[in-house]
Amino acid sequence: MEKINKNNKENIMKKIKIEKITLNCGTGTDQAKLEKAMKLLKIITNHTPVKAFTKKRIPAFGIRPGLSIGCKVTIRKKDATDLLKRLLESIGNKLKEKQISNGYFAFGIKEYIEIPGMTFQRDLGILGLDVCVTLTRPGFSIIQKKSRKSKLPKRSRITKEETIQFMKENFNTTIEENDHKWLEKTIKTIEEKTRYTEKVL
Repeated sequence: MEKINKNNKENIMKKIKIEKITLNCGTGTDQAKLEKAMKLLKIITNHTPVKAFTKKRIPAFGIRPGLSIGCKVTIRKKDATDLLKRLLESIGNKLKEKQISNGYFAFGIKEYIEIPGMTFQRDLGILGLDVCVTLTRPGFSIIQKKSRKSKLPKRSRITKEETIQFMKENFNTTIEENDHKWLEKTIKTIEEKTRYTEKVL
């Protein structure tokens, strides 16, 4: 019985869930576009976005410290899950493998009108946005606080494979393999067909 309870406890601690979704609009130094982006994120999420400010000076682009060049909004808990379903639908519920990393993934939406429930707003025009989804496990934040600047223990990390599995099981998302893997598969198939042909002949 103790062994079963221990296994159950380990399974619970391994359970993955969404920690947060961050929506971001980069606008450069165009302040009029920034105001439109702020309004867009507010409409999509029903949460108030914040401006993103530069920390460095880049004279060639007219950028100076403290200049607002975009905006972002962070969504957590159940709101994050509901929102992610809408955002994934806008890209056909497909992710490329190269968009996925250890414990998080990101993708872009070219036009906000692709999001279900969104209609064209004349005062906004055409705008796109970037989406970043961060995953977590029970006790993850505690481990981060204890470890401070040191790396998380390997057993506590969420791998790329686990991230992919989570999306497949919970959102029925299709994962498109990287081109080089597709090429490897194609070459392998050709080689197998060639060997079979040689045997028959």
